[in-house]
Amino acid sequence: MKKLVLCLSLVSSIVSFGAKLKVGASPVPHAQLLQLVKDDLKNQDVDLEIVELTDYVTPNLLLDSKELDANFFQHKPYLDTFSKEKNLKLVGAGNIHVEPLGVYSKKIDKIENLKKGAVVAIPNDPTNGGRALILLHNNGIIKLKNPQDLLATEFDIVENKNNLKFKSLDAAQIPRALQDVDLAVVNGNYAIEAGLNPLTQAIIIEGKESPYANLIAVREGDENREDIKKLVKALQSEKVKVFIENTYKGGVVPAF
Repeated sequence: MKKLVLCLSLVSSIVSFGAKLKVGASPVPHAQLLQLVKDDLKNQDVDLEIVELTDYVTPNLLLDSKELDANFFQHKPYLDTFSKEKNLKLVGAGNIHVEPLGVYSKKIDKIENLKKGAVVAIPNDPTNGGRALILLHNNGIIKLKNPQDLLATEFDIVENKNNLKFKSLDAAQIPRALQDVDLAVVNGNYAIEAGLNPLTQAIIIEGKESPYANLIAVREGDENREDIKKLVKALQSEKVKVFIENTYKGGVVPAF
């Protein structure tokens, strides 16, 4: 009997054995997409553990310290800037989707109605702040010295005909500030979390050609790990593409 129990225990261990893959992600849409492919990965002997994180700093620090195997919340310009500033060796393993940046307001319904001296909330991290200003530049609201500079700041504005006042806030907090500002430039994932519909409620929205594709980030060298490759392939599947298109209605766009 003891031998039988031991054998069953060994069989159970072998059956349940699989690579543990711990991935940090923003709740929407990143964690939702990971949840969608969790069973698919399990069938490939990859045990996916999803760790939800709500800020733009912790996921990269946890990845660097090996507390995560990968993270899924950011685009390449942000990853490159953060890695350079913190001296981290993090790289992208594959692009998954674009979250178009949108301009929202509770006070006006057309950009033409924007008043002089209006207050505009933009993300306070360098790449998303620059991205917000480029969006405003591309729509004639301000003029930047170099609209190709992904790290542009308000000090790079050379024309501000409405004398707009810029308020830099944590990206996750901007939807809550909509009542207190005239315009708010909101990242797609935080807009969706706040119940905002980018296609119907944004006064201005980035086009599908946006270069800011959200990606799977890993430590340099880990992009060739089999479990990471399986994760990227699962997320770049037709199943995920259809889910994105049907669920987010243009608020999230496949980038593969």
